[in-house]
Amino acid sequence: MIKVLFVCHGNICRSPMAEFVMKDLVEKRGLSSEFEIASAATSYEEIGNPIHYGTKRKLDEVGITNYGKKRARRMTKEDYQKYDYLIGMDQWNIRNMNRMLGSDPDRKVYRLLDFSHNPRDIADPWYTGDFEITYTDILEGCEALLGCLTCKSSNTPFVKK
Repeated sequence: MIKVLFVCHGNICRSPMAEFVMKDLVEKRGLSSEFEIASAATSYEEIGNPIHYGTKRKLDEVGITNYGKKRARRMTKEDYQKYDYLIGMDQWNIRNMNRMLGSDPDRKVYRLLDFSHNPRDIADPWYTGDFEITYTDILEGCEALLGCLTCKSSNTPFVKK
């Protein structure tokens, strides 16, 4: 089983969007039993809060409605042992994740769009208000990540051998 944890600042916008987009992608490919997918925050600010209404609205719009009663939680050091991949949305997330974890000896920490052909940060819609661009970027990243994880002959440095 491949275990993926998506991480952003508050766990109410980008990381839960990535969590449920990725779950939808693996379900549509019949791979749900091969993945464990979750999300978390680097901050305490939103802990216990539901997914942002803009994220819910965008997920609903694209037919992803299985987000249920998801509540924000903070990433822990134990997550490093549990998950194979800890995927941040931007460079600030990566810095905070590395600070929280202390180190990344197993090379598990990545930025989502580093898996794509156009590596970049995913803008935080909490500040931009643009959930459409965030969704487009997250979909691009999740499709690229899934491609890396499911390509058996891949020589990408991201895939654990």
